[in-house]
Amino acid sequence: MLKQLANSSLRNFLIIWLGQLVSGIGSVTTAIALEIWAWSITGKATALTLVAFFGLLPSILITPISGVIVDRFNRKLLMMLGDTVAVLTTIVLLFLYINEDLQIRHLYVAAALVGTSGQFQSLAYDASVPLMIPKQYYARASSLQFLYSHSIIIIAPALAGFFYNLIGLIGIWLIDISTFLVAIFTLFFIPIPQPVQTEENQENFWQDVGYGFRYLNTHKSLLLLLVVNFLLTFTDDLAGSLSLPMILARTGGDTLVLGSIITAAGCGGVIGVLIVNKWGGFKNKIKVILLGIIGVGLPKIVFGLGRTMWLWIPPQFLCSLSFSISGSVNNAIWLAKVAPNLQGRVFAARSLLLQLASAAAALIAGPLADNVFIPAFSQGGSLVGILGGIFGTGAGAGIAMLYVISAVCMFLVGLVGFNVPLLRNLEKNVPDHDEVAV
Repeated sequence: MLKQLANSSLRNFLIIWLGQLVSGIGSVTTAIALEIWAWSITGKATALTLVAFFGLLPSILITPISGVIVDRFNRKLLMMLGDTVAVLTTIVLLFLYINEDLQIRHLYVAAALVGTSGQFQSLAYDASVPLMIPKQYYARASSLQFLYSHSIIIIAPALAGFFYNLIGLIGIWLIDISTFLVAIFTLFFIPIPQPVQTEENQENFWQDVGYGFRYLNTHKSLLLLLVVNFLLTFTDDLAGSLSLPMILARTGGDTLVLGSIITAAGCGGVIGVLIVNKWGGFKNKIKVILLGIIGVGLPKIVFGLGRTMWLWIPPQFLCSLSFSISGSVNNAIWLAKVAPNLQGRVFAARSLLLQLASAAAALIAGPLADNVFIPAFSQGGSLVGILGGIFGTGAGAGIAMLYVISAVCMFLVGLVGFNVPLLRNLEKNVPDHDEVAV
């Protein structure tokens, strides 16, 4: 009987996941097509980066509130609401485009709306996972999120490039709307359990906004794990912001090389997911996480030192593989340790800090590269004589050094983590939520 319930829960979870995957591919395909359109009418990179900014900013601002709402309201309805807002926004953009009224500013508003609703949707989804499947499948379920993102990396750019010339923006939008309907349809017919409400869910709303941070402050081992997550996100996003300009600068703008590296990243991530699904029940999860961070940092160092496609593809593959494994196991710990009725607020606090790490990395990467490292490796620059033999000269060399510094910091995060007992012994110090005496 228990086995039948577990199989049923896994089937329901996979159906929802597949619906979200189809919708995600449609959304990212549309986003890439819109970037092509925006570039064609403006020729300015700023127009594109501002779309990402307006998508992220509202999400950061409403994250603490979204955690309280996810813990208090029906999570299934919140997920459906996220898809509904996204599809309505897409329809409005389609209408504006057909009437030749679409402007770049409309993309900013659309990004803000979708980013806000998506924050509620993603939190509701994450907090629903432990209610839908048995604990022994947490790591496998988490790995599917990495399969989701890496599948999109592989599929969406190719679809956008192919369909943009074949059926144009209107056709892509119509496909996107269809994928949203698939996601909403799967959510409508699949039951998603609600957490049991306790006194911890009945605090004053505004006092409840800070609950996630108070919870983490009283669970020091989880707080340390969050610090590791923060540092990893910051260093990885800092390096990630630099990889595209570094490759283009090193290759003279060769997009074929760039596409090959993106494909390698997607393939590495998928292989990592397969490994987690084969050996998902890792006994020492913290060890796997820290080794995974080291396994991301070391290849990134090699990547930063490389100057050709064949020195970039293998480390990129290994980075994504390690990141998928480490990230899947990391998420499994959070799902196991935090009670389902508290996950909205705790995960919101975690999400807020990680978003701030991403925003900080994006803000400082460009100025550091443009104003410090690139001039240092230009002709007559201060570091040409010292490190020119390692990194070369020119813009690509300066960016590469900053990239390698980020990778070294990432490697050190994993290495130092092994020497922090409170973090190393987290699984012993913090019981799973279903093992805590009521």
